[in-house]
Amino acid sequence: MPLRPRPLPALAPAAGPAPAAWTRGAAAVLAALAVARLLLLFATPLELYPDEAQYWAWSRTLDWGYFSKPPMIAWLIAASTAIGGNAEAWVRLPAWLCQTAAGGLVFLAGWRLYDARIGFWAATLYALAPGVLLSSGVASTDAPLLLFLSAAIWAYAGLLQGRRIGWAAALGGAVGLAVLSKYAAAYFVVGLVAHALVSSQARRAWRPATLAVAAGALAACLAPNLLWNALNGFDTVRHTASNANWSVSDLFHPAELASFLDAQFGLLGPVPFVALLTGTGWAIVGRGRLEDRERLLLCLLAPPLLLVAVQALLSRANANWAAAFLPPAAILVAAWLCGPSRFARTGLFLALLSQTVFHAIFAAVIVSPAAASAIGLDNGFKRARGWAATSEAVRRSVAAAGPISAVAVDDRFLFNALLYYGRDWLGRPGGPPLTAWLREGEARNQAETTDPLTPAFGRRVLAVGLTPDYRKAFRGDFRTAGSSATVRIPLDRRRTRELDVFVGEGFSPRPRILSGRPTGS
Repeated sequence: MPLRPRPLPALAPAAGPAPAAWTRGAAAVLAALAVARLLLLFATPLELYPDEAQYWAWSRTLDWGYFSKPPMIAWLIAASTAIGGNAEAWVRLPAWLCQTAAGGLVFLAGWRLYDARIGFWAATLYALAPGVLLSSGVASTDAPLLLFLSAAIWAYAGLLQGRRIGWAAALGGAVGLAVLSKYAAAYFVVGLVAHALVSSQARRAWRPATLAVAAGALAACLAPNLLWNALNGFDTVRHTASNANWSVSDLFHPAELASFLDAQFGLLGPVPFVALLTGTGWAIVGRGRLEDRERLLLCLLAPPLLLVAVQALLSRANANWAAAFLPPAAILVAAWLCGPSRFARTGLFLALLSQTVFHAIFAAVIVSPAAASAIGLDNGFKRARGWAATSEAVRRSVAAAGPISAVAVDDRFLFNALLYYGRDWLGRPGGPPLTAWLREGEARNQAETTDPLTPAFGRRVLAVGLTPDYRKAFRGDFRTAGSSATVRIPLDRRRTRELDVFVGEGFSPRPRILSGRPTGS
């Protein structure tokens, strides 16, 4: 789809090099960052975080859905590990690839909405965002989500300006692939509806033909996943809804809201997020109106921020739950910081400087545990360390225990890590199966759903406990439980991971009072 002259004027007249120069500049910036991040990906000693290990396990058995997430992340990991093997870097490689491509699509969207200069700065601010940097090196659902949402913005801008059936099909397909990456893509649909309510241009673009084509492309993408959910009791949808975890008796959590909003400064970057807030306020109050493109981008970025902020107030919210706001925010902030005022130019300089410094610090700590320790970041990396040693410690305990019918663990993180780091011996011919002890009497996560400890597996079990609060209950579910041994795994100079290991015989779980709480994915 060629880039054509815009029917809307640029926010400010483009100056300086021709569009081709801005295109080459964007390609150079994104390529340089991609190479640097690829080197970090293969240089870091950090092991897989347990959720990453779970996504790897999903990739061994491809499907149209999984307990807690749609299937895109598993498909991508299956492709990358089929090429390079199962090392950590190859599990994480799709995230790097998705975020590199997302930067290019942000450039194209910024170009289509404004001009090549704004596109260049939008791609640069997006690629330098701390949240994007982190997402580039972690196997998660956020990277493909942001890739396809960036494509959706580009396609929607094309639909608004060209009203062609092809743009409608591209938009529906991009949103559909985003939903297959993470259900948070639904915020984008909310943004489209909001924009149609406030923009006559949007309402004109949504002719019956374009609406039908976009809806058809979206439905074609989602149909297999919806069928999978229907055949599996809507596990994924139910889990996603349960994460809200609202309680009428404990409904307001201002500290959680403050923590969530503070984290958004970190996702986009402190200076760009301040620019987003002040720019929005100035456009609405100071200028007294929003331009069409500003209205469009605000409609797309507001739903994830506002709805997840409400969720944080009512219960809790992880920082990345609103990550869908990053692509439209980068474009809007770039447009405002590329204005003619000295204040805007200063803001752009400070944004680039601060986020480049963050990248340098991050690069140092990601490849050097000593650097992380020196600036007090050990705690932030503890869940990505020591899992290979943990697996080896469990293997030695299995060898010392004699014949056993299963290994049982009390924690989903430990289960996921053992799936990956114990892949050469757990569940293999001659090796014991890995099972999950149900803490609350019914499955609350993927491990407890697919591999629960049952009496059939529980004849003579090596039980491995990671959570002190559950040790007494874990032992109490066996008719006989041997003496406990404490295994300590060093994580850094100050921290260890402690395992409580014992042999349990005659698994016979006691009745539970179900709490109704989700315990993870």
